Amino acid sequence: MLCQLDRVEAPDLLVGSSTCDDAAVYRLNDDMAIVQTVDYFTPVVDDPYTFGLIAAANALSDIYAMGARPLLALNIIGFPTGVLPLEIMVAILRGGADKVREAGALLAGGHTIEDKEPKYGLTVTGLVHPDRVVTNAGARPGDVLILTKPLGIGIITTAIKGDMADNSTSRDAIKQMATLNDRAARVMVESGANACTDVTGFGLLGHLYEMVAASGVGARIWLREIPVLEQARSLASMGIIPAGAYCNMHYLNERLKWENGIEDADKFILADPQTSGGLLMAVPGDRAEGAVKRLLAAGVTGARIGEIIESAEPLILIKK
Repeated sequence: MLCQLDRVEAPDLLVGSSTCDDAAVYRLNDDMAIVQTVDYFTPVVDDPYTFGLIAAANALSDIYAMGARPLLALNIIGFPTGVLPLEIMVAILRGGADKVREAGALLAGGHTIEDKEPKYGLTVTGLVHPDRVVTNAGARPGDVLILTKPLGIGIITTAIKGDMADNSTSRDAIKQMATLNDRAARVMVESGANACTDVTGFGLLGHLYEMVAASGVGARIWLREIPVLEQARSLASMGIIPAGAYCNMHYLNERLKWENGIEDADKFILADPQTSGGLLMAVPGDRAEGAVKRLLAAGVTGARIGEIIESAEPLILIKK
């Protein structure tokens, strides 16, 4: 859709919409740039406080993916006043405020509108040195792809809505969605990652495709190395797959090459839309082992799931 609008260019606009990055970056001076993003969505869990935690963590993730530090946030909330008690909105806002506080940022207000269905999220502003911005456009052949959270969130939240996910699986999924990507981002920056994105609505394959397209490379990933939440595969095999996964797969169809024998359930897991997913970083090969060790030491998943390869077109090869 953005291609139908005039291209926005300015000398100090370091990152705009042209590379499908996670946030915009504007240089203030030689030592400081602001990073700005916005994200909001409808509830993925029933508990309003937990929904606030998750939505805030998801919005903050865009700042972390750019290698920045979150500074300031504003609420965006749509709420069916007169249909649901206002205490629910207060609980959502309290969850968001607690997560922003955990991130070390300030929540300084926001805007509310009447809506038929609750929606919540944040606009977030962060700070980064102009020379240390990490985008999704810098991946280079030989880089190792590292993923910092398991996949399967969309499948499990779909199952939760139908009372088909067990309690342990639900708890694990909720804990993952509410977890900040701050520790993963610190390791990403320390490891000198060439590129990074967070894995959200377009799934692992969709966000990886944005990376390889922006970088002018290809990628090879190994299905066996990709971490997946407990019960996600069995649920996907039963047909519990969110509509977004089908949309992602349809869009990417001509951009993927699958090794023979990969089951449909596994394909849809890789296209599964994630809420507050992990970071996907492209780290120089000689630094990848150290990055994984630092992630694990910080209590973060650090899975080497593939590599960046030379390619005349932005293709993704999926191996068993």
